[in-house]
Amino acid sequence: MADTEEPQYTTLAERIAALNKNKTFAANVPSAKPARPAPPLPPSRTHSGLGASIATKPPTTPTVPARPAKSNPPPLPRRDTQTSLNGQDAVRPPLPSRKSSTQQPPALPQRQPSTQPNGLLNVRRDSASSEVSQNSTKSAKSAGQSSWSTTSQGSVTSTPRKLPPAQPQEPQKPASAPSLPPRLPARVNKQDAIPTRPRIMGFGSSQAPKPVTNGQDSTQSISSNRKDTDGPPPVPAASRPSAAQIDQVASRKAPPSADLNNCFACRDWSAPDAVAAQYPRQSVPRNDPVGYLAHNLCSPFPSYNDKARAIFTWCHHNIAYDTGAFFGNNVRNQTGESTIFSGLAVCAGYAETYKSIANRAGLDCNVVSGHGKGFGYTPLKNGEPVPREDPSGHAWNAVRIDGGAWKLVDACWGAGNVDGATQSFNKVFAPIHFNATNEQFGARHYPQNPKYQHREDGRTVSWDEYYRGRAMGEPVTIFSNTAEEGISDASMEPANKHIQVNSGQVVRFQFSKICPHWKPEKNGKGKPPLFVLNIHGLDGRKDDMVPIETDGYWHWIDVNARDLGAPGQKIEVLQITSVDHKDARGLTARDFLAAKGRKAMAFSFLTQWILE
Repeated sequence: MADTEEPQYTTLAERIAALNKNKTFAANVPSAKPARPAPPLPPSRTHSGLGASIATKPPTTPTVPARPAKSNPPPLPRRDTQTSLNGQDAVRPPLPSRKSSTQQPPALPQRQPSTQPNGLLNVRRDSASSEVSQNSTKSAKSAGQSSWSTTSQGSVTSTPRKLPPAQPQEPQKPASAPSLPPRLPARVNKQDAIPTRPRIMGFGSSQAPKPVTNGQDSTQSISSNRKDTDGPPPVPAASRPSAAQIDQVASRKAPPSADLNNCFACRDWSAPDAVAAQYPRQSVPRNDPVGYLAHNLCSPFPSYNDKARAIFTWCHHNIAYDTGAFFGNNVRNQTGESTIFSGLAVCAGYAETYKSIANRAGLDCNVVSGHGKGFGYTPLKNGEPVPREDPSGHAWNAVRIDGGAWKLVDACWGAGNVDGATQSFNKVFAPIHFNATNEQFGARHYPQNPKYQHREDGRTVSWDEYYRGRAMGEPVTIFSNTAEEGISDASMEPANKHIQVNSGQVVRFQFSKICPHWKPEKNGKGKPPLFVLNIHGLDGRKDDMVPIETDGYWHWIDVNARDLGAPGQKIEVLQITSVDHKDARGLTARDFLAAKGRKAMAFSFLTQWILE
């Protein structure tokens, strides 16, 4: 049998289709259709570049020679995957051999140079695809616009698609860096320039600021309108305050500061003192006297300071010192309730009663035992040794007030004093034993436990320092009216009772008020009194009274020691109480000197020293 000519297939798809046809259908299938010619090449090729689109002319295709006529290929045997009846395997038909063709394929046209960067070209695919490339174009007219280039490719079996007309092509320009935006013109500040503040270089050394002008020459306008004979402009009288308005502003008081409320010497205690006087011990119920007093004395006040003051003042009004038990050496232990009902107590009974009421009212309060420079105390003389330490014989209280601070109070001494000559009790209210600072309080009280000194400076005073005091011997004699006039006993100088006349020195006599806030009009008895020093002159031959200078807080005078008098004489600080049978409060030193020796005067003693 002559060899049949092998059919020629132009594509792989045609070959696969022929094999599938021989596998599925019978051997007498109709002959295959002639081969489909290859599709013509696209008329033009469009490349998308970075800057512009470039159109290339289609290459010239050479004429393909005609193929010789061929007979239909023999049918392919049907492939059987199962075993034959005779048990032999079906022999696969041999693949037709391919004839070697000596004809050379036509030469491809020369590829035009591409403006697209490497790696950005897409591989052509047989299936229908639509490739869209968006590349930024740069033109002189518009920067930042984009140029779209669309290429549609179809496979052999796909239907050709119509593409929209291409956009007008622009010549390619080299890519360049984007130009910067134009510089904005300088903005003009419409606001007026504020003149700079001159730098302060010290007291009186700063430069005078230059005047701010509004664009006009103010000097010329003033000089042109003003004559040499003109006087200064008149002072506006409409805004001038009247004399009454000036006096009103001058007499206006400054608002009280926070220190004024914290100063016990100047604080207004009228409210707690008034409440303390409304509940006499005779009206206290017998079932719970401590609770009754704690509620009625302390509940009206939110401040611990006022609560502590109300209890202190109530003790003055309702408890007397038991002189019979004290001088009869028959002192017994007393509780708070027993003291309230009896109305008699010694120092321990005062302290226990104060503690009971304070604790029931919610105050932290303790009884402090120790030594007190009260009745029976004898000051040391110059050169006399200090006795052995014996902090006993007296009692007082330590109560916690506003701010958590501890305050030392002595309700016994605040209620009055004892007269040793008559062995009687003088009921005199002495608020100094409540208002005094802990340092002032410690000058006359020494506790058994040093922790109860509660000094603000944190220092612990020894027994020797306490017993000797500031005078380092016998202290100056101070009379009781110093507290009424707001004078601090601790500020009295000289502190020692004895003054050496022949020392050849100048002696400074001075004292101060108990605090800077103390005002005689508000806290005392009215206008400030005048104090004088009563001296006796050289060798005690000329008595004289010299006014003491003052600045409102300190009082002082300097005198030669030999002008004070002779040894053995006494000198005093006196308070002028009346002049010509009239109240002397508000008297000045000039008025005193004018009335001295010509008008009757009355005096009271403040302090006293002995000359040696």
